[in-house]
Amino acid sequence: MENKQLNRGAGVLMPISSLPSSYGIGTIGAAAYSFVDMLVDLKQRYWQILPIGPTNFGNSPYQPVSAFAGNNYLIDLDALVADGLLTLDEIRSVNWGNNDEDIDYASMYTNRTNILRIAFSRFDITSNAYEEFVQNNHYWLDDYALFRALKKYHNDKEWTLWENCYKNREPKALEAISQELAESIEFYKFCQFEFFFQWQKLLSYANQKGLSIIGDIPFYVAHDSSDVWAHKELFQLLSDGTPRLVSAVPPDAFSSTGQIWGSPVYDWNEMELQGFDWWKSRFAMASKLFNVIRLDHFIAIVKYFAVNPASSSSIAGRWYKGMGKKFIDAIVPALGDAQAIIDDAGPKTIVPGVKKLTKKIGYPTCKILLLGLISDTYNDNLPHNFSMGNTILYTTNHDTETLKGYLTEHSESEMRFLYDYMASENKAELADMIIRLAYGSCADVVIVPMQDLLELGNEARMNAPSTIGGNWQWRISQHTLSKERSDWIRKLAYTYRR
Repeated sequence: MENKQLNRGAGVLMPISSLPSSYGIGTIGAAAYSFVDMLVDLKQRYWQILPIGPTNFGNSPYQPVSAFAGNNYLIDLDALVADGLLTLDEIRSVNWGNNDEDIDYASMYTNRTNILRIAFSRFDITSNAYEEFVQNNHYWLDDYALFRALKKYHNDKEWTLWENCYKNREPKALEAISQELAESIEFYKFCQFEFFFQWQKLLSYANQKGLSIIGDIPFYVAHDSSDVWAHKELFQLLSDGTPRLVSAVPPDAFSSTGQIWGSPVYDWNEMELQGFDWWKSRFAMASKLFNVIRLDHFIAIVKYFAVNPASSSSIAGRWYKGMGKKFIDAIVPALGDAQAIIDDAGPKTIVPGVKKLTKKIGYPTCKILLLGLISDTYNDNLPHNFSMGNTILYTTNHDTETLKGYLTEHSESEMRFLYDYMASENKAELADMIIRLAYGSCADVVIVPMQDLLELGNEARMNAPSTIGGNWQWRISQHTLSKERSDWIRKLAYTYRR
């Protein structure tokens, strides 16, 4: 297979939701365009974001309510004002939360939906652009909009608690309720139209500036999602619709007790019988949204780890065989012009086929420098263990502590190897030394989270695996890069030919 090595460069990891905003959460609005301009000014080539699908309880973007839909929260309200669908008074009269460095998801859930309904009431659903969008996306949009409308109709109960006729998707029942909920269904389609219209404008702007956007495909979807409800046969479910097994990971660098993610695992035999069509559609959609697609949790393609839903710990789980190269061969054509990178994190001693498969298919793999610096000299996240090229190196990522957070909160003994590797014990300088080490490595692309560039501690951590509450909420407010800091980043990009 043709090698898909990325152009040498540097970039920043910054979720859309974390951008500054007056309306409680970052959006695809003016701040996103300003962020593009800032990255270009800093001589960056890549902007990596987290998944942009609709979130559920827990707010994790890695357990979306739909594998295809966009997150309503990210729709720019100012653009709707410009289009005459809202007024400034209407959006400014809403309480979007009291902390501009935090996302109040409870407020988002109620207020964002209400304000979007006002915009929908003024929208022309007979417009050619809207009708074309609905027609071109019917293969996922119809199920998604009906699912969301039925969720609202059932006071947000999980679909397994609905009446059997809706839970089991009986055609006559769905036809009747679709007529009854027609306005609600249309509303959810309108939200998707606005999201994708705004997203394509931002993507085009970034690309015209020479910036590529790296986007995530979460490996799993939430059990309470339109995909599981509409395609039960593709998941390992019991007769009542509840999962037979749920996704998990054994103890690892992120959690000493492992993690139970709770998403239903796939029925790979049925996926194969259907020609992996659902996955092909996912990749085809992602190729329209991103220049580079990050395939999350790649290890599960070779072997996936799962537990009984009743388990309280992942220690009770076990490994199951995945689809391997058959899956890759099926979905690669759906990538179109997009490139791909692989998140191959996981216990390669248990799943040795991961290295073999990644080498065979030729896509770059992701490394996290901090995980190597807190381990030992054999860790494959350390630059001296890289093969030349085909590597995407992160200083930290959405699941780890920030650089400053780690250096501040851990003991001297825990940092002994880090001190030796960096040949320094000067904590005031170590974080920037680590960033410089990443830039100077042979990795094709270096990605530094915005928190590390801003020298923020663990108060700005995006997610602490295996913990409940407080995750996925960080956003930027008054934090800006100083001229001195900006000059330093530009100089790194020039010095190391990025």
